[in-house]
Amino acid sequence: MTNERTDSKNKGMLKVTLVRSPIGFNGKQGIVVTSLGLRRIRHTVEVKDTPATRGLIHKVRHLVEVSE
Repeated sequence: MTNERTDSKNKGMLKVTLVRSPIGFNGKQGIVVTSLGLRRIRHTVEVKDTPATRGLIHKVRHLVEVSE
């Protein structure tokens, strides 16, 4: 079993930064940006690297930058 609190903190994490505003794009893309936890331009969040998260990032790949 793994314990998320004691294992390495950044293992399997992605840094996602909002670089463009979702205003002017499809409204659902704004919802995806919010669901990733991004609030404003140049805001960076760390999210787990899962297939679901990768799918969200793929939907708004023109609005965000991703680094590991």
